[in-house]
Amino acid sequence: MLLWRIAAVSKSVARWGPTARRGAVLHPALSFTSSRCQNVSSTEGTAQREVSQNAGQYRDSVLLPRTEFPMKLTGQKLVDREMQIQRECGFSELYTWQRARKAKKEYCLHDGPPYANGDPHMGHALNKILKDIRNRFEMLRGRQVHYVPGWDCHGLPIELKALGELGTTGLSPMQIRQKAREFAEGAIARQRAAFQRWGVMADWDNCYYTFDGSYEAAQLRIFQEMHSKGLIYQDYKPVFWSPSSRTALAEAELQYNPQHKSKAIYATFTLAMLPPEMAEVAGELGTISALVWTTQPWTIPANQAVCFMPNAQYSVVKRADSSQLLLVASDRVASLAILLGTELESVGSFTGAQLEGVVCHHPTIPGKEVPLLPANHVNMGKGTGLVHTAPAHGMEDYSVASDFKLPVECMVDEEGRFTELAGPELCSQYVMGEGNDTVISMLKAVGALVKEEECVHSYPYDWRTKQPVVIRPSKQWFINITSLKDKAKEVLAKVRVMPESARGSLLAQLDRRPYWCISRQRSWGVPIPVFYHKDTGEPLINRHTVSHVAQLFSEKGSDCWWEMPLDSLLPPEVLLKSKAGDVTQYVRGDDVLDIWFDSGTSWAAVLQVSNPTADVYVEGKDQIGGWFQSSLLTSVAVQKKAPYKALVVHDFVVSEKGDKMSKSVGNIVDPDTIINGGEDLNVSPPYGADVLRWWVAKSNVFSEIQIGPSALTSARDNISKLRSTLKFLLGNLQGFDPRTQAVDPKQMHYIDQYLLHLLRDYSIKMTDAYSDFDAGRATRCLCDPGFHLFVELGCSCQTVLEEILDGLTRSIAPILPHLAEEVYLHAPGHEEGETLFKSGWIKSSPVWRRPGLEEAVEGACAIRDSFLSSIPGHNAAEFELIIEIEPGLLFELMESLQEEPSSSFSQLTELMMTARTTLTSALPRDLPADALISKGSFLINLEGGVIREDSAYQVAAVPTSSARCPRCRRYTSESPDCLCSRCQTILTGAQ
Repeated sequence: MLLWRIAAVSKSVARWGPTARRGAVLHPALSFTSSRCQNVSSTEGTAQREVSQNAGQYRDSVLLPRTEFPMKLTGQKLVDREMQIQRECGFSELYTWQRARKAKKEYCLHDGPPYANGDPHMGHALNKILKDIRNRFEMLRGRQVHYVPGWDCHGLPIELKALGELGTTGLSPMQIRQKAREFAEGAIARQRAAFQRWGVMADWDNCYYTFDGSYEAAQLRIFQEMHSKGLIYQDYKPVFWSPSSRTALAEAELQYNPQHKSKAIYATFTLAMLPPEMAEVAGELGTISALVWTTQPWTIPANQAVCFMPNAQYSVVKRADSSQLLLVASDRVASLAILLGTELESVGSFTGAQLEGVVCHHPTIPGKEVPLLPANHVNMGKGTGLVHTAPAHGMEDYSVASDFKLPVECMVDEEGRFTELAGPELCSQYVMGEGNDTVISMLKAVGALVKEEECVHSYPYDWRTKQPVVIRPSKQWFINITSLKDKAKEVLAKVRVMPESARGSLLAQLDRRPYWCISRQRSWGVPIPVFYHKDTGEPLINRHTVSHVAQLFSEKGSDCWWEMPLDSLLPPEVLLKSKAGDVTQYVRGDDVLDIWFDSGTSWAAVLQVSNPTADVYVEGKDQIGGWFQSSLLTSVAVQKKAPYKALVVHDFVVSEKGDKMSKSVGNIVDPDTIINGGEDLNVSPPYGADVLRWWVAKSNVFSEIQIGPSALTSARDNISKLRSTLKFLLGNLQGFDPRTQAVDPKQMHYIDQYLLHLLRDYSIKMTDAYSDFDAGRATRCLCDPGFHLFVELGCSCQTVLEEILDGLTRSIAPILPHLAEEVYLHAPGHEEGETLFKSGWIKSSPVWRRPGLEEAVEGACAIRDSFLSSIPGHNAAEFELIIEIEPGLLFELMESLQEEPSSSFSQLTELMMTARTTLTSALPRDLPADALISKGSFLINLEGGVIREDSAYQVAAVPTSSARCPRCRRYTSESPDCLCSRCQTILTGAQ
């Protein structure tokens, strides 16, 4: 790994430091500048005479790290410091600044509107911070970011909140709307404040809201364009209906409960008219009955047909326990025999095609006959292979009714109760309760009930009220999905989806529904701009009427639909263009648009008119059937392309135990508590916004994301370690100005050049991680132990150290903007008032890339590791090394680190961390008896494998006879009271 390699080199470099050079020296314990030595005697003799004095006299000649950057910030100090950073570094003005600057490219992340119905929660934190990390990265790399936060402001949950405060009776639409708006505005204010505190970069004074008149007008223009193309139409057909909410629901508004309990039944439909082959069987044995299975017995009164699979095989079977004759699919006979607890003897077989023309008696409606009809949706995996078909209460059933012109009779009202059409025995009974039981009793009374059982299965619920829905026909407004499906799939194939596994779910959602119900029977929403003729009920809607209403909405907001007189909504000139009659012949419609149509048209209302396509949409996986889908369909309908180039689909936040967070369970984690602390600071200490951001960045957002004390403690510890590293870097750069004192890389030691080489690799990896929406990969680089060794053990040149500090600070900035700006305030080489986010991304240079040098340094590290393994428990500094390498490429590389055969101050010696290193092609024969010998080999691989050489080496480690220098603490002196030659040179001020 890159950082491991850096660490391996750094251990020795940091230990010894280089020859002193002004502005170039950096190691804290052993680095010096001539300015520190001005009051020391300029003669070598004077320096030597002073050596015998107290070693403390050299303290002033050693540069120790010094910085005002605090090692640790906790509690209220941390919270206050983050707020101070936001003010001092202009967090609130940053978005506007970057929009005003010139940039070659724009990056557009379109914000999916969170729902304005509550306080900010962890899902908000995950989503908004994930977006902000990418936006800040793109801004740092020089792009102009387009990001306009928004809120979804309409819909039933907000309306129910308003009704809860006002009551539910005698309220006008405007009373409900006014209270709903107030509630939404309060939620928006709380959420906006939280997003700002988290450091999310945006122009918070110019957001978008789906209840703004300009937004609503843009939405109506999309509605009109789709209506003019015939994609939006009114019809009477089955929809998901919520009795608890009294409104139609779209697929995206459903929440499937996998533990729903139903009473499933097996019931018989006696065959009335048979084909000749079946009539022969009946003539010999008796009456034959088709056996059907359903988990919704209440739909039996609405039955209009029994469906079979045309190419399947069917059998007439005789029950051993009662001699009853049943018609079932041949593939289901064995399973049914077990279920019914009796043998089923086949007395005749027929193909599905032979069942055409068969007619059954309806079991609960005397005198009514229903046909057997072919249908491809019949499933042989369960049931009987014959499907009870009630067109009013099933999407597939309705499709059969459309093909065969069957009646669609609705016997269920808006409250989910049987109407008078169901007969006196069922009238007013709730279909999901007592009505269901009554139907079962009716079947039992006529001998049509074969078996009743409890069934646990997945069933759709209203996602707001958490109550089961029913399917019932209603006159609604629909979008024809079937006509858009193929084009939607085509454009979706060009969209990058992360993770790729989410693409299948997107395609499945497209296939699940042939139409989209977009009308809702509520007050709080965008009214569908339609007028109905009082006598005929025919809708009046065209480009003239919709354009006029859209203009009114743009100027006055959609409240005017209820506030203005009808002749203002439908003036004479519009009636004339519409070739309609007098305005008194019309009434305005009461329905509002589905909120998914609200948010799904945001691309038209928010993105730039010239190119309403975002680089990316980033939302939770629930939006696969919601905003992702509605945005795609409306965009394909109008502009025949997707509104996004890429989709990032993240998962949900769960508790530390992996459970869904719930107020009733008590495992909710509040982001405000994370930042500011809870009531008991010992239990819930303040972590600050950067810890919250680090948690987001470090998480694998494509699976469930856990949050809790251990995750937060880990995030805090990671940042603390980073903070320690940054303090070390800042301390060692005290007094250094890169603008005037930087050293050219060509003048640096090889080790320093190598570290710049690795720093360039690091910058590329970090850039790639952020570009791939993988902040987790970035945090893994930052958390690598080798990374901190690399930084803290340092290198030999302040220029390199400043480059490391600068690169590190910029690389953490998208995730930790508060910490990054704090470091930048203390870092050298900046103008007063300059901030990091206005100064760009990591500045690495192509000249830093030195592949050959990489082999030299890493070869030396391999030799050093062999040596260290031979002296366990001993100090490497107390040894001298003799390194034997046969003449060849490895020998030449080591020579580049030590030109003379033997040296105490060469770069090779610094890497070995020893007193002296001798490089030779053969070990001497007179090695001391206590010499420790180690062996190894190093594979050199250059130019992509063109040059390969596996070189062997031997290392002899001999205890040094040199004394420890009282100043630099290396074993390089002739005696304990004598300075080594390098320290003498430094103290005399020689260069």
